[in-house]
Amino acid sequence: MVKEKQLRVIAIDGPAASGKSTIGYILAKKLGFLLLDTGCMYRAATLAALQAGVAVEDETAVTELAHSIDIDVQPPAGEGDGRQYTTLLNGQDVTWELRSPEVDAHVSLVSSYAGVRQEMVQRQRLFGLRGSVVMVGRDIGTVVMPDAPLKLYITATAEERARRRWRDRNQQGHNNNYEAILADVQRRDQFDSSRKHSPLRPADDAIVIDTSDLTPDEIVAEILVLVNGRLPRPT
Repeated sequence: MVKEKQLRVIAIDGPAASGKSTIGYILAKKLGFLLLDTGCMYRAATLAALQAGVAVEDETAVTELAHSIDIDVQPPAGEGDGRQYTTLLNGQDVTWELRSPEVDAHVSLVSSYAGVRQEMVQRQRLFGLRGSVVMVGRDIGTVVMPDAPLKLYITATAEERARRRWRDRNQQGHNNNYEAILADVQRRDQFDSSRKHSPLRPADDAIVIDTSDLTPDEIVAEILVLVNGRLPRPT
């Protein structure tokens, strides 16, 4: 069995809209790695519940649904719409549906359920064990791949993260105001950091990077220096 620490895995954690997905995407592209934004898997479970009319407050029903759905994450296949990866839910491309305000409003609750997390963590580890993957989420370094050779915790101020999310939603055609998005970011921070199962926090050996005043390219350049010193060489 291959040990996780021998694999070429980069674990990136951080709060909502911290820039971790953008950074992970640029980094994965430069390294020729797969980007696995694990948040899309919880979003897919949330979307599946909403589509099926399952009450997201019903932990048992949502957990059963999460076990039954098929989720696949693939590199973007030239769609040309700015996506960083493609997410398939039961064979259907739902990449942009996962970013809807409805999913945003319920994903923290769905991802707090122990049964949902256990199922998704198992699936995520299978991706990690393949190697050559940048894995992005909220508990990668602490739970999913605790032996990853490089762990990063990407953060930014709540105000800056809300500005980023407001800009992204406007580009996607959603009409939301900044104050409402800031309140949602702060709510999710509180919820994610205080939940019982896999709370949001940096791993003890994670390198913390504040992206508030840095561009993604500046951050990736800094990370690539760390990659050269920490990741095993390809065999």
